[in-house]
Amino acid sequence: MEDMDIEEQDPFPVDRDAGQVKAAPDQTDGNRKLGCCERFQRSVSKWMLPEDSRNTYLERANCCPPPIFIILISVAELAVFIYYAVWKPQKQWVTLDEGIWKSPLTYKPESRQEAWRFVSYMFVHAGVEHILGNLVMQLLLGIPLELVHKGFEVGMVYMAGVLAGSLASSIFDPYSALVGASGGVYALIGGFFMNAVVNFREMIPLLGVFRIVVIVAIVGTDFGFAIYRRFLSHEDGLKVSFVAHIAGGVAGMTIGYVFFSCYNKKLLKDPRFWLCIVGYIVFLLFAVLFNIFLSPA
Repeated sequence: MEDMDIEEQDPFPVDRDAGQVKAAPDQTDGNRKLGCCERFQRSVSKWMLPEDSRNTYLERANCCPPPIFIILISVAELAVFIYYAVWKPQKQWVTLDEGIWKSPLTYKPESRQEAWRFVSYMFVHAGVEHILGNLVMQLLLGIPLELVHKGFEVGMVYMAGVLAGSLASSIFDPYSALVGASGGVYALIGGFFMNAVVNFREMIPLLGVFRIVVIVAIVGTDFGFAIYRRFLSHEDGLKVSFVAHIAGGVAGMTIGYVFFSCYNKKLLKDPRFWLCIVGYIVFLLFAVLFNIFLSPA
């Protein structure tokens, strides 16, 4: 057998005219393709974090624990909605009827002494479009946020929005009832968008504007539905306040922004954290005293 000259292979693929060939965008060093989970984590990092925090997140990224807070709270809200829609059926699924008004979860101004109602109202919804809008928004934003910031931070922001919504409604719209998780949902939206606005060039990826338009459209529909229920609906019964939407958004743009912009940083050393916490506590104390001594309801 004749000897054959075998050309030694280069250790790296090389373009002899232009030097080393660049790896494909979906490949890592060693030509290993990124898995679905890794590609998803990269997308999450681009959408949720400024550029200087992405590498740190990707080094630690995993799905353990999963986004359990948002999933559990969504399942609980859906279960309560099904209970009132099926076991205590309404005339329509888009109206509030006697079953919901008599629910021990609904916030009603004449039942303010039952303090749990300032939080439990988030489990009761006014109809199909109401709960679908809230579930879509909190899953769309909440799952990526919880993957990055974990359940404690997302839960704190969400519940801060829920409580701020009911307290603000008791002050600025004292004769109206309150149902729905919009306070918590708008807190997530407010925190995310404040962070996105501050880091706009780094955090808005390709097609990001389209995503923002979709979110704004859903928010606008939900807010419009709340305005309709409060001022234009002629159904009998209590009027439902829309103030929780605004208060939840404000809570998100303050507390939520601080939590979501401090990835891999110590919150206790951030003066913005203490400023927001003190401000929230002052608002909380004022709202409690208002409801005890000054409320006209």
